[in-house]
Amino acid sequence: LHARYVLNLLHETRKHLKQLPNINHVSTCYSEEVTVCGDLHGQLDDLFLIFYKNGLPSPSKSYIFNGDFVDRGKQSLEILIILFTFLLIYPKEVHLNRGNHEDHMVNLRYGFTKEVMQKYKVHGKKILRMFQNVF
Repeated sequence: LHARYVLNLLHETRKHLKQLPNINHVSTCYSEEVTVCGDLHGQLDDLFLIFYKNGLPSPSKSYIFNGDFVDRGKQSLEILIILFTFLLIYPKEVHLNRGNHEDHMVNLRYGFTKEVMQKYKVHGKKILRMFQNVF
């Protein structure tokens, strides 16, 4: 995805997240499900498997992602792009909780910083700053 679109997505995601409270209450009734996921750690195939087995986020399919989206795996950036896009499309059905890997110092150690800089050589620093701001 072109850097311009990534930055736009990050800007819109940040704007949306700033409007949310620190704690979100998610409730279900007997006819509704919520899929809870955690620790994707840059494994895009794991996210695709979750969506394959449970369906894509939609008004009838809610998800809670419990952080640790990035680091270790090679496709952290793609996971965030997908999750942030679904968050903006379905803000009442997609909930993202921050994990300990959504932190600048942890990203330096475990690979997300390097991944962004390799994939976006020209605009990598700006994109990385914006990710940190969103985190």
